[in-house]
Amino acid sequence: MGWSGPLHAVTAEPFDHPWQRIRTELRGAVTDSVWNLWLEPLTLREIAGDAVVIEAPDPIRTWVSDRFGRLLQSCAAAVLGPDVRVELIAPGASLSPLAPAPHRPAGPAGTVGRTDAFNPRFTFDQFVIGDANRLAHAAALAVAELPGLAYNPLYICGAPGLGKTHLLHSIANYIRTYGDAVHPPTVRYTTVEAFTNHFLGALHGGGVDAFKDEYRRADVLLVDDVQFLQRKAKTEEEFFHTFNAVMEAGAQLVLTSDRPPQDLGDLEDRLRERFAAGLVTEIALPDFHARIVFLRKRVAQDGLEGVDPAALTLIAERVDQNIRALEGALIRIVAFASLTRRPVTAELAAEVLSGLYPELSRRRERLSVQEIQEATCAELGVPLDELRGTTRAARAAWARQVAMYLARELTDATLPAIGRDFGRNHTTVMHACRRTAERIAGDPAAYETVRRLTEALR
Repeated sequence: MGWSGPLHAVTAEPFDHPWQRIRTELRGAVTDSVWNLWLEPLTLREIAGDAVVIEAPDPIRTWVSDRFGRLLQSCAAAVLGPDVRVELIAPGASLSPLAPAPHRPAGPAGTVGRTDAFNPRFTFDQFVIGDANRLAHAAALAVAELPGLAYNPLYICGAPGLGKTHLLHSIANYIRTYGDAVHPPTVRYTTVEAFTNHFLGALHGGGVDAFKDEYRRADVLLVDDVQFLQRKAKTEEEFFHTFNAVMEAGAQLVLTSDRPPQDLGDLEDRLRERFAAGLVTEIALPDFHARIVFLRKRVAQDGLEGVDPAALTLIAERVDQNIRALEGALIRIVAFASLTRRPVTAELAAEVLSGLYPELSRRRERLSVQEIQEATCAELGVPLDELRGTTRAARAAWARQVAMYLARELTDATLPAIGRDFGRNHTTVMHACRRTAERIAGDPAAYETVRRLTEALR
């Protein structure tokens, strides 16, 4: 499926070459599917003054220009400055005369591009709200409206592809749009990987003081994927001091991770305690309604015409891992329709998805939490009223934990919704899922019980 040219042209530029830094910015701003399909094939023709000339293969050039033109401009500006202009041309096309401009230095040695280039597509308006992410969205918006005063630090956790990075960029874009125009706050976004590379480059290049100022003097510091601080002793130490400096200055700190602070077992206690000192909020898997809304919003945002609503329903039914997978499925279906000159129908969507997700070629029957409770009780020999009740007897407690774990794994229900079906709150469900995962990892009998139940329910 797709055009027949090479997916990636190998460049000979060193890592700190401006084009490689622009690619790094682009790579961090989009999903894997968007990168692989639309942006990785782009190659640099030349950089002349303030002009960046990029070659894009014929089948994708118009789409890239229309959908990702602003993003390309933003990422190029982050590396080469605000006056840069980006031009997309066909491979081998002759160049138009470019006005000469003074060369702008790429930046201090050891830096990995600027970290304050925000994806213009990631805004609160474009974030789809559902039961699975309502608290995280509300907290992020409160932080954007009142940096340093609402929730500090704000810690957002959840599996990959559920919108954590979207919320970080939304905060930045909101502050830049509605913040103090006279004294605009300094907003800095970074990933732990970029923070680590920047720090190590500063150590080797003698720019430690500049590095510290860059992060510690930010009014709003947004840090993605803090789970990768684990087992990086030097970076962890530096981040600890950065955290303290930002908080002592009254600045806002927002962190994201793929798990809650207490589950970062390889991180120092002092950092885990600081992460948990503010508001910790989780983003769970989106339910069917949220997936439909996301797809409709993406179709409207991209100006896609002729998309059959039944195709969106089918995508939402079959792709339920995360928002990133949902977006990737839509992009592939639209690309396939464009390249084969066919309309986006449910039949075409089924054809594409059967290759992407063969295990989902048949519509999965929707399980209810009650069905899981009843199956667990039958398997473990526990009365249903005990499983739903308050008894702490070991047998009933284990059955309850297993049922909560399976409800999280096999349904679209949110943590609060699961908790209500058990007469508990969402933190109890999180604890039960964690305890079950730990037990089946070390107890073969427990693993076999959960495996057998999972297969029966599926």
